[in-house]
Amino acid sequence: MFTASAGVFLFGLLAALAGGAVGAAIGGNYAFVLTGFAVLTSWGVFAATGNSFGLDYLAFGPFMGPHVAFAGGVAAAIYARYRGRMKDAKDINTPLAGFGRPDILAVGALFGAFGYVWQIGVGRIPWFGTHTDSVAFSVLCSGILARLVFGGVPGKGLLKGSLHNPDRFNPGAQTLAAKIKPGPNGHWMEWQEKPGQLLAIGSIFGVFAGGAALFLAANVGAHFTQMGVANNLAALNANSFGFGVSAIVILFLITNRNMPVQHHVTNIAGLAAVQFFPILMGSSIVDFTWTATSTWDSHTWLMAVLALVIAAIFGIFTAVLGEFCARLWYNRGTSHIDPPAASIWLANTLVVSVAAIAS
Repeated sequence: MFTASAGVFLFGLLAALAGGAVGAAIGGNYAFVLTGFAVLTSWGVFAATGNSFGLDYLAFGPFMGPHVAFAGGVAAAIYARYRGRMKDAKDINTPLAGFGRPDILAVGALFGAFGYVWQIGVGRIPWFGTHTDSVAFSVLCSGILARLVFGGVPGKGLLKGSLHNPDRFNPGAQTLAAKIKPGPNGHWMEWQEKPGQLLAIGSIFGVFAGGAALFLAANVGAHFTQMGVANNLAALNANSFGFGVSAIVILFLITNRNMPVQHHVTNIAGLAAVQFFPILMGSSIVDFTWTATSTWDSHTWLMAVLALVIAAIFGIFTAVLGEFCARLWYNRGTSHIDPPAASIWLANTLVVSVAAIAS
């Protein structure tokens, strides 16, 4: 929506500068929690009216989009460390306005603007832009850029950061898997890094989000048909609902509770459910007509069960992928490069591409 005219683009750019600064001021994780609330609020408006402006502007745009507000907070945190204001640049909970330094907020603003412009650019790349999650990809790229610029020794010059700090690999390890295995040199979420834990988180939250996405796609889609709105519009946005719920869970993580971090799981599992259910029904997400669940017959419900199994499989895959990205970039690095965002864009590309081939 922000490429309709120069005026619209500049409006969004100015809003993104403010959004990134707000993310820095209140802390990246707090900004992300507000993203969750914005998603659920916007979904209510969307379901009632068929208008996606809330999702496009508030939840995933320059107001509270993760690539703007959260990414701005992440970048400002590593800048604060670079300037000697913080010891741990992975601390994305601390509200950075408390340092009383406008330059920290300015860095958040600049990275908010970067995320806004970068996401628009990614979305316009042929094929890739329509076969991936451009918001998640932008969050990842923003985190990488911030580390490369500010991730060196504090105060000793810019552009000296490393993506995974090889000097912090596990001593004596020979293989990459052994070098990046969690241990004294770094963890992401210690309570969900083992195979059994990843299997449980991925499958449980995968079914949890897949079921919600199917119900929204079907029932809101049927409502949209009655309103004269595109029937599949609800399905195309259904995975964002579970993501929003999971984003709010981060609020409890901030309070020092060992909460499961699983917004990458719910996002991709919900996506997989609505992408593959039409295929199981002999159609595709582009051509399938969603009807209210009250009209479904036994065969349709059985296909929905299979769709939940697929959601669980992709949920597990995404949980494992998130942990791998944490080991590769986060655990031994100097700053927060978001493992869920990294896994979302990779898994989204896989799900959408496989579904397109299968249909």
